[in-house]
Amino acid sequence: MLIYDAILDAPPCRLGAVFTGDALIRLDFLPANTPASGKHDIRVRHLAEELDAYWRNPAHEFDLLYVPAGTPFQLHVWRALMAIPAGQPTTYGALAKRLGTAARAVGQACGGNPLPILIPCHRVLAANGLGGFMHASSGAPLDVKTWLLAHERPAN
Repeated sequence: MLIYDAILDAPPCRLGAVFTGDALIRLDFLPANTPASGKHDIRVRHLAEELDAYWRNPAHEFDLLYVPAGTPFQLHVWRALMAIPAGQPTTYGALAKRLGTAARAVGQACGGNPLPILIPCHRVLAANGLGGFMHASSGAPLDVKTWLLAHERPAN
């Protein structure tokens, strides 16, 4: 069982955070009824401040030390995800074409993302709809993806 350094409130759910030293290495979506943690060290307070800035402004650029662990291919895809602006989602196929790979491979890399929100895998959609999220095609993960996309949708 994974032990979180902190469990934080987030509008659509709770977020479990894991650090190694000063670096955030994992951020998990947890059920909304998961108890939030009470004591927060400086790393957790900084993460909470950065997330609060994102909740207020979806275009916020995170100023936070985070280190995703993944294969070279996953890291390549995750860097590309970070270049997708808030409110301008793309498709698995379009991203795959840009990276010279297959849409399914991009989807697998997105599903393996250990730092969602910071590495915005929710900004990648299927050609004909929402697609998956966190290796799920229904349920709470898709509810979170829907919420994040609506949060980032530009005001008209």
